[in-house]
Amino acid sequence: MSAQGSPSASGPPPPHQEYPSKGTNPLRRTSDRIESWLFIFLMFVLFLGMPAAALGAGLTAYESSMRAVQTQSAQRHEVTARLTSDVKGGAEDAKRQAPVRWTDGDGTVRTGTTLVEPGKPKGATVQVWVGRDGTLTEPPMSTLNAKATGWLLGGMVAAGVTASLFAARNGVRRVLDRRRYAQWEAEWVLVEPLWSARFRR
Repeated sequence: MSAQGSPSASGPPPPHQEYPSKGTNPLRRTSDRIESWLFIFLMFVLFLGMPAAALGAGLTAYESSMRAVQTQSAQRHEVTARLTSDVKGGAEDAKRQAPVRWTDGDGTVRTGTTLVEPGKPKGATVQVWVGRDGTLTEPPMSTLNAKATGWLLGGMVAAGVTASLFAARNGVRRVLDRRRYAQWEAEWVLVEPLWSARFRR
């Protein structure tokens, strides 16, 4: 085969075709760009804003709960009381209300009812919490409760922010899809008669 007939000698090589960049894609509509930028923005908020919001809410809840822990611990104290009657039931039964009697620090004898494990006899000792007014009350909130409150609220805020962002994205996508469908329908009204005419020839 002569050099003139070889493929390499048939002419200059075809020019290198540059592919259009993503931003100059002629098929990329304005709504597509809006949706793409919105997704980038929402991901930015999700990975930076959501942790900050969750951390802030969790710390606020924890600090508020710790103040409640300190206040309740200062206003309540534990005393030893004695049952004034037998508590019926077995070990498998739930706690029951039972009457108890105790003596305050000033020597005042007080009575009340509290939840007690079943099966305890009259005269058995139980630990109860008493407020400043001398009445029975619930145990004060613990540090563990404060931490759990902080983690719970932080997790709820994180879940709420994430759900809100995905709901916003889906809402915008629906709006854009309705607009795109309307544009397609309007364009098809113009194209369809020309398209159908091709098959009538």
